[in-house]
Amino acid sequence: MPINGIPLTLGVEEEYQIINPETRDLHSYVQEFLERGRLIYPDEELKPEFMQSQIEVGSRVCRNIGEVRHELKRLRRMVDQIARDNGMRIAAASTHPFAQWSDQDLSAGIRYKQLIDQMKDVAAQLLIFGFHIHIGFGDTIDRDLQIEIMNQVRYFLPHLLALSTSSPFWQGRRTGLKSYRSVVFEMMPRTGIAPTFSSFSEYEQLVSLLGKVGAIRNPDTGKADATKIWWDVRPNPKYNTMEVRIMDLCTRVEEAVCVAALLQSIVGFLIKLRMKNQSWRVFRRYHIIENKWRAMRYGIDGKLIDFGKAEEIPMEFLAIELIEILEETAKELGCWDEVQYVETILREGTSADRQLRIFDKAINSGVSHEDALKAVVDHVITETIEGV
Repeated sequence: MPINGIPLTLGVEEEYQIINPETRDLHSYVQEFLERGRLIYPDEELKPEFMQSQIEVGSRVCRNIGEVRHELKRLRRMVDQIARDNGMRIAAASTHPFAQWSDQDLSAGIRYKQLIDQMKDVAAQLLIFGFHIHIGFGDTIDRDLQIEIMNQVRYFLPHLLALSTSSPFWQGRRTGLKSYRSVVFEMMPRTGIAPTFSSFSEYEQLVSLLGKVGAIRNPDTGKADATKIWWDVRPNPKYNTMEVRIMDLCTRVEEAVCVAALLQSIVGFLIKLRMKNQSWRVFRRYHIIENKWRAMRYGIDGKLIDFGKAEEIPMEFLAIELIEILEETAKELGCWDEVQYVETILREGTSADRQLRIFDKAINSGVSHEDALKAVVDHVITETIEGV
């Protein structure tokens, strides 16, 4: 249900790996994939991504978390069926354990060509797979309210990342991080934790400036293209939503549903504070960057900093504290069960934790490093469609 008349609709985007089940490597197949998929599902939001070994799906607008679950299951089931019909598989994780970025074929399209021309190998290394959640504020959106909530929600972004980590491997190496996707993506400009803004007008002034100096200018229109601002949370210029982009791609569908429920509840909680003429503390960017690094490195096993207390607090404790804070709002939104799934994540680990366990188990059984990485791929493929 709406909070203070604001619908808090949800939309989700997931980017899947296209896998050759024989080699377990990524397979550059997206053009054929799209052609065949659109013949069977002409109305679906199937899109290519930067690499030919990626396929992106987008949900319909969801009024509640139940609809998010339905959409994610439906989309994963659909894409998996297309893949299997063509001898492929899909996998949901933010990096592939051993695929090499230098081996990938890039997707056609002027936008991708421009990205390579501007960013060179920084862009060519973007062999990463994202999970984006859109929060809708209604047709008569108060853009200043959206900015106000965006400023405050930044504090919670490391929590969402820690609970969603799924990229512990890169180029055949165990990186020591739970979210190496974050490292790769932050090589790009205009990424990471967003600055704060006093109003939507101030944000528009920045967009205008970046367009004027050529940083985000669309060469076809000559106008600023705000989609080239890739912060962890941003106003989405196409859908007029608040788009949160910090998360790794969740392997289990219930993890993705949980993270979406958490975000919806956080935004609802912040709006309810505003109704009482209160607000969450707006932290400086460098505070949040420190906690983001800890989430990238350690996931749910690490500690984040409580800057008010000047103390390190275990992420597990902070996650439980967060769901307690959100309980009333989550029940009001009808997503309390999904928010409580955080406890399952803490107990069983994130995808990154499970991938590492599979790898260690395989190594301890005496198989080669290469075969242990292939075991991780098999595990991710299985979990991606589990329960859909």
